[in-house]
Amino acid sequence: MPRSAWSELAASTAVRLDPGMIEQLRGLGDPTSEQDVQEVYHPLAELIVEYVRNTGHLYRDSNQYLGLTAERTPFIVGIAGSVAVGKSTVARLVTELLRRTHGRPRVELVTTDGFLYPNSVLEKRGILDKKGFPESYDTAALLQFIIDVKSGMPEVRAPLYSHSLYDVVPGQFTVLECPDILVIEGINILQIPDPIPGKRASMLAVSDFFDFSVYVDAHEDDIRRWYISRFLKLRDSAFQDPDSFFRQYAALTDEQAIAFANEVWDATNGPNLVNNIEPTKVRATAILRKGPDHSVERVRIRKI
Repeated sequence: MPRSAWSELAASTAVRLDPGMIEQLRGLGDPTSEQDVQEVYHPLAELIVEYVRNTGHLYRDSNQYLGLTAERTPFIVGIAGSVAVGKSTVARLVTELLRRTHGRPRVELVTTDGFLYPNSVLEKRGILDKKGFPESYDTAALLQFIIDVKSGMPEVRAPLYSHSLYDVVPGQFTVLECPDILVIEGINILQIPDPIPGKRASMLAVSDFFDFSVYVDAHEDDIRRWYISRFLKLRDSAFQDPDSFFRQYAALTDEQAIAFANEVWDATNGPNLVNNIEPTKVRATAILRKGPDHSVERVRIRKI
């Protein structure tokens, strides 16, 4: 539905995020405004709450019918989309809004970056230049993590990733203690595993454990432009850190930086989007379609 119709769904009693909080939550160069939060992300959070509530009723009734006394396990929300499309901002906004809903549920956010293979492994396998592609992730570890969460284990750990170091941080983890809702953000989380030759049984996918999923969508030309713009901003900020993996790019001129960002897009991010990420959007519960100015123009909800 168009944004105008979608925005009318937001309850008048919806919690509000002040401009300062929105500034903290949005990504570098992301123009998401207070109006965007009110018109787009409030209705989205409210819809997720409806799914949480009704999933809880189904869980309770099913257990009652089966004579089980199992505790309810965390509700999982997956948020997917291309590099530079703004999915991290969406994930942070949704997480914060859900935390402020009725009952103040315990909501945690985990990104799948920590489940990338370390650079040493990627280099050994000759796929460092394909970082972000499905094969660059330790999918078995990610899948086990989600199974453990969904099984209601009292403590589950997710490895941490440093964007400054451009690598997984050894020995550092985010510890989850059975949250009410877990938001998982990642570019390939809606991916279906490739079938194994000779195997009749289908493999589990990470998204099989999602109770609700969001795909952040936009035209590739716009995402490329946002990626280049973000690269220029990072060159003038985070890349200046002497300890940053990307310190080597801090001295690039505008012309050199734009040319390099275009090369990276053409070699890695573009092909990953076209071949691996975008084809999975049809599996999402909700698709947020952005226009050239980064604002959500239309929302699609899967009916079946």
